[in-house]
Amino acid sequence: MAALTDPDLLFAAEGRLLSLARALYAGVKDRPIVSPHGHTDPRWYALNEPFPDPAQLLIVPDHYIFRMLLSHGVRLEELGVATLDGAPVETDGRTIWRRFAEHYFLFRGTPTRLWLDHVFEHQFGIEEPLTAASADRTYDTIATLLQRDDYRPRALFERFNIEVIATTEGALDDLKWHRAIRDSGWSGRVVTAYRPDAVVDPDFEGFASNLDRLGEITGCDTASWAGYLEAHRKRRAYFKEFGATSSDHGHPTAETANLSDAAAEELFNRIRRGSEDGRERKLFRAQMLTEMAKMSRDDGLVMQIHPGSWRNHSPSVFQKFGRDKGFDIPTRTDYVTALKPLLDCVGLERDLTVILFTLDESSYARELAPLAGVYPALKLGPAWWFHDSPEGMRRFREMTTETAGFYNTVGFNDDTRAFPSIPARHDVARRVDCAFLARLVAERRLREDEAHELAGELAYILAKKSYRL
Repeated sequence: MAALTDPDLLFAAEGRLLSLARALYAGVKDRPIVSPHGHTDPRWYALNEPFPDPAQLLIVPDHYIFRMLLSHGVRLEELGVATLDGAPVETDGRTIWRRFAEHYFLFRGTPTRLWLDHVFEHQFGIEEPLTAASADRTYDTIATLLQRDDYRPRALFERFNIEVIATTEGALDDLKWHRAIRDSGWSGRVVTAYRPDAVVDPDFEGFASNLDRLGEITGCDTASWAGYLEAHRKRRAYFKEFGATSSDHGHPTAETANLSDAAAEELFNRIRRGSEDGRERKLFRAQMLTEMAKMSRDDGLVMQIHPGSWRNHSPSVFQKFGRDKGFDIPTRTDYVTALKPLLDCVGLERDLTVILFTLDESSYARELAPLAGVYPALKLGPAWWFHDSPEGMRRFREMTTETAGFYNTVGFNDDTRAFPSIPARHDVARRVDCAFLARLVAERRLREDEAHELAGELAYILAKKSYRL
């Protein structure tokens, strides 16, 4: 039976482009994985328990999968996605897997299909295409392997050749799982990242009580502007104790503000009292991006800004299932105007790194590359989320390289909750970059020795440097 994945996947069909891409890829395919931003669960590495079953590992936590199935009428309950009120959902892994297998054809041509076929073949030795007819056989193969010690989280971490992985925790997280990892003596490097959305976004559910909790755990007076800022500084320092080198900010827009101290304090007081004025709440989020940038300048945390997603677009799904259930939708995003207050404040700082991501590809060549191509503090994050695909990665390189170059970008990060897909995602990124570099060599725009050097930097070195890992 033919393998699920081709050794020349994503390369040119023939000729010099193919041979160049093969040579470049051979030099980077086995480099260690640096995963500087993502959402895997630190308890996996802390407890090192077997994954429950194939469905719980590969389907239930992956919004890329269940959003596609939902678009064809498969209910989230049928895929085992938990409800907030504890209402019954499907819990039998085999039943969930069969339902997934029946609909696997929906993923033809998608990056999810690339990742999953890679996982099936390279991690579980499966070369039979997934269909309704093969569902039970593939389920049994994966389920049997998951009971072995060499398929526990730490063993997979080491088999995947992960040098370091960053998880993402909220500002109120006690980081107990990171403490457990550190105290276990295991050599795997798992670090956290500071995500303060719940205590900087007035529209976040439970915002007022979140600020109260922030004050309790830091001993700061979060009813005052000065105390609130000090609480952030303390939490950032605490996260750094557990390896954090970055913060992460998932704001609806990239809008920033740079108010005077007095104006910022008055705005905070109105927000703390529960202002319902949408303009004030928006302005507060904008001011807090600049405040976080100033803190990054002071404490060295790399700042990531992930704007432009209309999160929880379906209120009924949000109310029933909560966040991150596939209903986050890209929106148009302005960067030139929106970021100017922040850039006026810290954009010329040489020791600050602010990594910009986008879901609005129209901004690559028009806004993002020109901004990163001149402001020392700015770097461009890789193609993200909906654009974490071969076409999206190609478009990113094509539209940013001519203005920002390669060295104002930060390599690749997988930004995933789906742990087994990490090697596949990095492999796709390495293949796309090698194919792009091969084209530059073939067009005589790059020497071959430079392409080999760049391939290693894009696959490994830039991520380590950019995220200070």
